[in-house]
Amino acid sequence: MPPQAPEVRRIQPYQAVKAYVCGGCNNAIPAATGHLVVVPTEAPDLRRHWHHSCWERRDRLGHR
Repeated sequence: MPPQAPEVRRIQPYQAVKAYVCGGCNNAIPAATGHLVVVPTEAPDLRRHWHHSCWERRDRLGHR
């Protein structure tokens, strides 16, 4: 059975109250910056924060 697509949540700048590290490029996502939270369906505790651009090019970055 193929893995289910992760849940992708859009975080608005006003919702981003602290800094995170991007799961795609490992660079900072500063507080008050809009970004995405990606939650694997099978393992919600492995959620990661991503820059929008990193998520869009995740296949080229080697992430699936």
